[in-house]
Amino acid sequence: MNVDIQKMLDQKVKQYNRIEFIDKDPICIPHLFTKQQDIEIAGFFAAIFAWGNRTTIINKSKELLQRMDNAPYAFCTQHQDKDVKKLLGFVHRTFNDTDLLYCIEFFKHHYVQNESLENAFFKSALIKNIDSNKKIYKVENALTHFQSYFFSLEEAPARTKKHISSPLSGSTCKRLNMFLRWMVRKDNQGVDFGIWKSIQPADLVMPIDVHVARVSRALGILDRKQTDWHAAIELTDYCRTLDPKDPVKYDFALFSLGVIEKFN
Repeated sequence: MNVDIQKMLDQKVKQYNRIEFIDKDPICIPHLFTKQQDIEIAGFFAAIFAWGNRTTIINKSKELLQRMDNAPYAFCTQHQDKDVKKLLGFVHRTFNDTDLLYCIEFFKHHYVQNESLENAFFKSALIKNIDSNKKIYKVENALTHFQSYFFSLEEAPARTKKHISSPLSGSTCKRLNMFLRWMVRKDNQGVDFGIWKSIQPADLVMPIDVHVARVSRALGILDRKQTDWHAAIELTDYCRTLDPKDPVKYDFALFSLGVIEKFN
């Protein structure tokens, strides 16, 4: 462990893990709501949209919520055919209204039987009897299960599958790991929600994208050349040496160093 790197990263966590961070980050979208199901659905879409310019991500998320009458849970579970017309024509990069309509149908299907989206990721069978030294696989199993469950409806469009990643394909699953960070991680700073209790923050996997990977390699804390699921595991393992109970708090530091400070 490099003490100087840990000191810098801890300082950056303190600098960016704060209320002031929220407004310019996609996490501001679920923070518009107080009802858990609204937080989950709004957070899911904001996370899925989270590639590219953050201002655009936030604006497109707000546009979608406006089309859903700023009541995502009620819209998903109670919409009628005439309401769906409000969603037609929505597009964010490669995500279009075909993808959106399927997501809405999935949420309607899921929430009829479940109070929380947490159950779509974490089934008891997925998180029991796992070696305590391999907690990372709780999330790996959860993400694999979620993709399979998400596309279990008969009308699932093939094109939508590129938006919901899985470790099985080698993906970093950056957007879903970020969403899990929002839902699971909790501290006194008020950024992450900590409303899901099936796993602990210690079990989470670092959200890693090109920016986080670049900074991590520059710091010498990530050796793997490919930015894939194995890189996410390697980086998480390193961050666990800094804080075993809360490794993904370093997402604040590494992401902000890459995107905001352009660290090289």
